[in-house]
Amino acid sequence: MASINAAQSYHSRSIVIRRIVRHRLLSVTAVGLLGFAGSATVGLLLGIPEPMVHDEFSYLLAADTFSHWRLTNPTHPMWVHFESFHVIHQPTYMSKYPPAQGLVLAVGQLLAGHPIVGTWISFGLMCAAICWMLNGWMTPRWAVLGGIIALINPLLGITSYWAQSYWGGAVAASGGALLLGGVRRLMRRPRVSDALLTGAGVTILANSRPYEGLLISLPAGALLLTWMLSKSGPPLRVSILRVALPLGIVLALAGTAMGLYNLRITGNALRLPYQVHEETYAVAPIFIGQDIRPQPIYHHQDIRDFHASYIPIYAAQHTISGFLEKTLVLIWDSVKSYLNVFAIPVMATLCALIHWALRDRWGRRALLVYAVLIPGVLLPRDTAVHYLAPITALNYYFVLTAMRLLRRRHKVAGQFMLWLPSSLAIAALLLPMGRERIKNDIAKANNDIPSGWYDQRARLLVNLKQHRSQHLIVVRYGPQHSVNDEWVYNRADIDHAKVVWARDMNLAENCKLIEYFKDHRIWLLEVDTDESLPKLKPYSIDGCRRS
Repeated sequence: MASINAAQSYHSRSIVIRRIVRHRLLSVTAVGLLGFAGSATVGLLLGIPEPMVHDEFSYLLAADTFSHWRLTNPTHPMWVHFESFHVIHQPTYMSKYPPAQGLVLAVGQLLAGHPIVGTWISFGLMCAAICWMLNGWMTPRWAVLGGIIALINPLLGITSYWAQSYWGGAVAASGGALLLGGVRRLMRRPRVSDALLTGAGVTILANSRPYEGLLISLPAGALLLTWMLSKSGPPLRVSILRVALPLGIVLALAGTAMGLYNLRITGNALRLPYQVHEETYAVAPIFIGQDIRPQPIYHHQDIRDFHASYIPIYAAQHTISGFLEKTLVLIWDSVKSYLNVFAIPVMATLCALIHWALRDRWGRRALLVYAVLIPGVLLPRDTAVHYLAPITALNYYFVLTAMRLLRRRHKVAGQFMLWLPSSLAIAALLLPMGRERIKNDIAKANNDIPSGWYDQRARLLVNLKQHRSQHLIVVRYGPQHSVNDEWVYNRADIDHAKVVWARDMNLAENCKLIEYFKDHRIWLLEVDTDESLPKLKPYSIDGCRRS
C-alpha cells in the first residue's frame, strides 16, 4: 500500500511539473523564483559577502544614492580627500558606471535593508529572462532546462560572483535575453507586448553594458529591420503599429531618461559619467589604437600608480603576440565560465552542431551575433568574462541544441548526455559549498577572525558604528600597500555618515579636513602590507594647533 501511495504521489508531482513546463508564463516565473531562492539560500548559508573589488564599492555608492531618491550627490568641500577609484567628484559626486546595477542594488536596500538582496533578485530575473528567450527559440521543455542550466552553472550560477557579489553580469545577461527573445518572437508573430520587452532589453543593455549592448543590438536590429522590409515581412500597418511604434516609444522614453540622468550628473545630456572619469583620471585610452593621454594632475600617488599600471597592458596589445594572447585568454575564460561541464555535449556533437548552425536559418543568425560581438569586445583595452554577458542566453541555446542533436541521433546516449553535465554541475556547486560551510563553522568554533583587508575594513566599520559619536578615519598607506585593496570609499551623504574615510595628505590639507569634521572623533589608520593588521590610533592634532 505504501509503495502504491508513493507511486501515485510521484505520478501526481510529475503531472504538475509537466503542466508548469508547458505553461510558458508559469514556467518562466517558476525558474525565476527558483533562481532567486537558490542564490538567496547560498548567500544566507555561506554569509553575506563584503565588497572587495573597486567596482563593487562604486556600484554601492550608486545604490546608496538611488535608495535616498537622488540621482547624484553634490561635490563635497573636502572632496580631494575622498577621491577613489571608479568614482567622480566633479561636477558632482557619483559612480562612473551606468545606473542599472546600482538600481537593482538600491531595490535590495529599499526592500530588505541590504543591497545583496538586489543581486539575488537580478539573478532570479536573469534565469527567468533566459527561460523566456529560449521559449521563443525552442520548445518549453528545453527552455526550462536552459533556465536551470543558468542556475546551476558552477562558475556563473547561484554560487558565483554573478549571484553573490555587488557586480557581475546578471543584469546585462537579462537585457540580452529579452532582446534576442523579443526579436525572434516579433519575426514570427508581431505583438506589442514582445516589442515592449525587446525595447526593455535594449534599455537594460544601454544602462548596464552599453558598448557590448550596442554590439549585440546592431545585428539583432538589422535582422528585424531586414525582415520587416522583405517580402516575407508583415504588412506595413502591422510593422508600424505592433513593432516600430511600441519599440520606438520605449527607446524614446529610455533615451530621454538617460539624457536627464547624464545632465544631472555631468551637466551635459550626452556626456556620460564614465567619460568624465576617464577624462579626469585615465592615461591609457579605452580602445586600442587611440593615443595615450597626457598625464592629468593627480592628488594622490596611489591613484596615479593605479592608472599608470594600464599603460603596459595597453602597449602589449599593440603587438601581434599581445593581442593574440588577449584573444586566446578571453576565449578560454569565456568557454570555461559559460560552458565548463556543459561543453561536454557541445564537444560530443561539434561537427554536427557546426553543420546544423550553417544550414539552419536561426543558427546562422545566431552566428552573426557572435561574429559582431566577439571581435568588438577585443577592441577595448580591458576584457572580462562578464563583458560577454549579453550573449549568455545564446550560449545556452547552443548547449541545448547540442543535447537535442545527440538525443535525436542516439536516444540512449542523448538521454545520458542530458543528465551527465547537469549532475556534474550540481556536484561542482555542492562540494565547494559544503567545504566552505565546514570551513566557516570551524572558524567560528575556533574564534578565527577573517584576515582579508575587506573583512578588516568591514569589522572596523561595525565596531565604530557601535559608538554614539561620528568618526573620521584618515588612511595613510605605506610603500607595500596594493592599490587593488582600497579602504577609502564613502556613503553618498558623507557629512551624515557614521564613519567617514579620507586620504592622508600634507599637514595643511589634513588640518583643513580635521577642522571641517571637528565634531567627529579623528583616527589615523596606517595600512602597509595588506596581509598585516592595520594600525588604528587617535590622530594627533598637535601639529594643527601649532600651525
